[in-house]
Amino acid sequence: MSQIAKRTIMTPGPVEAEPRVLRAMSAPILGQFDPAFTEMMNETMAMLRKLFQTNNHWAYPIDGTSRSGLEAVLTSLIEPGDRVFVPIYGRFGHLLVEICERLEAEVHTIECEWGTVFSEDKVIAEFKKVQPKILACVHGETSTGCLMPLERIGRACRDEDVLFVVDAVATIGGVEFKVDDWFVDAAIGGTQKCLSVPSGMAPITYNSRAEAVINRRKKVERGIATEQDQTQPESTIIRSNYFDLSQLQDYWSPRRLNHHTEATSMIYGLHEGLRVLLEEGLQSRFERHIYHEKALIAGIKAMGLELYVEHEQKLPVVTCVTVPNEIDADAVRSFMLTHFGVEIASSFGPLHGKIWRIGSMGYSCRKENILFALSALEATLLFQGAAIESGKGVQAALRYYEA
Repeated sequence: MSQIAKRTIMTPGPVEAEPRVLRAMSAPILGQFDPAFTEMMNETMAMLRKLFQTNNHWAYPIDGTSRSGLEAVLTSLIEPGDRVFVPIYGRFGHLLVEICERLEAEVHTIECEWGTVFSEDKVIAEFKKVQPKILACVHGETSTGCLMPLERIGRACRDEDVLFVVDAVATIGGVEFKVDDWFVDAAIGGTQKCLSVPSGMAPITYNSRAEAVINRRKKVERGIATEQDQTQPESTIIRSNYFDLSQLQDYWSPRRLNHHTEATSMIYGLHEGLRVLLEEGLQSRFERHIYHEKALIAGIKAMGLELYVEHEQKLPVVTCVTVPNEIDADAVRSFMLTHFGVEIASSFGPLHGKIWRIGSMGYSCRKENILFALSALEATLLFQGAAIESGKGVQAALRYYEA
């Protein structure tokens, strides 16, 4: 196999991994019930509580990419016929609907134009009409670079006894997200974005309200069940064995009931990534993302390019740029990757080819990366014949940093 190329990754995920994380992942394998490893599992849970800003007992990762966390939470909460409400403002709202429909939920939706978000009043008014069991919402939409306000929605859900499930994959560790203060009943994160850990785990947390639903559906596998274990649930069985949170609770508790072989190297990486994040401090990390976002925006505007999203609900860790007329968006991305080793992203559905998405997340959110991405984009656009302001993008970012 040829040597892996070195890239400057400025997409909304994956991002460049923290060097300390990569070193940790190269450590020797431990058995999943080795006391040294179970201690690391407990430490990981404790750090995840701090990350999610919660006192929830349950905070642990699902083995799998971010989508595995979404599937695990929704599969464990949704029974056939349950009413679920999903406000959609981009691709990943549609994904929530897709998962819920496959679980035979009765799904109700509202949609707004991509690049905008709902007011909290609109969401609250609509879900009160629907009276769902669950409201599932995306916090940060990487497909459009928008951030959905949640604080009042969570409070309203609690008042109406509705479970509030939030996809925080793009925002956890990069943008303020307060599980307890915002009355979030279950939240799902991802490792490959603001946590700067390779893709392969989905940290989740959920409270006692969600746990009560999960426990009513608990059924332990016959091959490992004891006389005290339930073999017939009080409610409908959780349809997935792998994504059964009722059994994963036993795996992540002192009982250590065997469920699957833990992805030890990924736990090493997540454990170290959380250590790095908490050493920096959540607030300092949030401020760092905003600081470098402003440099990136200064450079983009100085080139004469337009932002696709510039309203107050812009997602700080993803900046969407409108592709100039008569410029091939994918050709620009390919040229940047080929000649500079810099990767930025396109978007999906109605926005494919119309915007570029530049991520400034986690370890990728550094001054040298911002300057290099701006220089690569500027040089590429000039080569492609775009009518931009030559030489001004990087200079504007430098002036911002110097100031």
